[in-house]
Amino acid sequence: QVQVVESGGGLVQAGGSLRLSCTASGLTFDDYSMGWFRQAPGKEREGVACINWSGTSTVYADSVKGRFTVSRDNAKRTLYLQMNSLKPEDTAMYYCASDIDAAECKKAPGIAGYWGQGTQVTVSS
Repeated sequence: QVQVVESGGGLVQAGGSLRLSCTASGLTFDDYSMGWFRQAPGKEREGVACINWSGTSTVYADSVKGRFTVSRDNAKRTLYLQMNSLKPEDTAMYYCASDIDAAECKKAPGIAGYWGQGTQVTVSS
């Protein structure tokens, strides 16, 4: 049974930092590209940061470039998202997903992938 579990969300003031983690079990972690997505109330889900299976290629949404860093540790089956200089507009539920389109940082068409339940990030002004 595949499980994808995010952690590390919380409440932080604008300008602060958070580090999200995502641990996957039940799948061969380093077979898959991985990504972080977010969805704010009333908005569509968007790809935030994605990384290929080896960690050698990353893609970021324009809104987070220079502030967020995605990385992975295949030995620990864990994906990370370091978020610095957080802004109120970063407030959203953040999801980790496997088997995504890492080149465009979006859900791969026709592929369900494995998604976590999400971790809430709230940035106060």
